[in-house]
Amino acid sequence: MAAPASSLLPNPVTGPRAVTRPSACPSTVRYEPRGLPSLLVVCGPRDNRGPLVRGRTLSTEAILAVQALKRAAAAGDDAASKVDQVVSKTLVRLIKSDLLAALAELQRQDQWPLALKVFVAMRREIWYSVDYASYAQMIATLARNGMTAEIDDLVSDLLEEDRGNDDVRGYARLMKVLIAAGKGEAVKDVYRGMKRRGFLGDEYSFKILSKGLRRLGEREAADEVDGDYATWCDNGGRTRVSAV
Repeated sequence: MAAPASSLLPNPVTGPRAVTRPSACPSTVRYEPRGLPSLLVVCGPRDNRGPLVRGRTLSTEAILAVQALKRAAAAGDDAASKVDQVVSKTLVRLIKSDLLAALAELQRQDQWPLALKVFVAMRREIWYSVDYASYAQMIATLARNGMTAEIDDLVSDLLEEDRGNDDVRGYARLMKVLIAAGKGEAVKDVYRGMKRRGFLGDEYSFKILSKGLRRLGEREAADEVDGDYATWCDNGGRTRVSAV
């Protein structure tokens, strides 16, 4: 007698089985052992830590550089030479991200003399290009500490080294910082210097300049900005035109 043909169907499951139920959480699986109450297992995060925020966590190299600068600044009579030594031997070895992080940390701590040293060193790096936002951040640090003469020096440096930059957002931020610091003359110098190079900014920067200059009592300069804005609109709102 021939043996009965084996079934092509799989053997029935006699043990616990896992059934995936549609859910808003894709990691939710319901296990239903036979004869036992259902058990809900939910996989989730192990703690409440959020993602790392760029710029909030310093690398070891950046931390050591900041600490070395602060120790050198507290060295008494030899402070200036020791700070210069740290800048020339330690900062030059930092990669771009670490150097920028060290600068931002010194600015956050209002260590403006050290931050200014780092800012000058940064501008000597081969990867550096004129950055209005970086100037704005450094000027804001100086303004918080009442260093008006140093702000004027930075503005002069900016006008000397700028050879064309179309960063309208950084430019607007720079103007806002100068206006907040009460530096009406610096605002006029930067605006006219940029205009000579053919850079006009955008509608937002024109409005910042017009309102800010009037608030600082620079009515003639504000009228000049308003006139340039009207011409800018007539020319189609181009950010850059031929240099004057």
